[in-house]
Amino acid sequence: MYRRRSGRLEVLLVHPGGPFWAKKDSGAWSIPKGEYKEGEDPLEAAKREFREETGWVVPGPFVPLAAVRQPGGKVIHSWAAQGDADPATLRSNTFTMEWPPRSGRQQEFPEVDRAAWFSLLEAKEKILKGQQPLLDELAHTQGTG
Repeated sequence: MYRRRSGRLEVLLVHPGGPFWAKKDSGAWSIPKGEYKEGEDPLEAAKREFREETGWVVPGPFVPLAAVRQPGGKVIHSWAAQGDADPATLRSNTFTMEWPPRSGRQQEFPEVDRAAWFSLLEAKEKILKGQQPLLDELAHTQGTG
């Protein structure tokens, strides 16, 4: 999701939840995303994942961005949509994992622990390296890159 504030393009990014990411900041943020099942419409899956990770319904219209391959090999298909959301109202789904490791105890963590709006320059510092091309393309589609 993106918006314009005082003539400046801003991007909404989310920070992954859980103990592995707890103390990571620069290079750890992401666009809201998830996997889709075979036969599932990718755009519908993207809207569902956005809602599950943030609690917000993403508005349209949707601008398709080029697919990017992350360093681990996963290919991300994404869309941009203009909108606005208050990060203080974030409501993420959760996942369960053994924590601490080898403790035998299962703990629940939010999939996303926070969201924030960033300028494009700030977002390039915060976002995972493999997703940086998405920001460049968004800037190009919005006439700012």
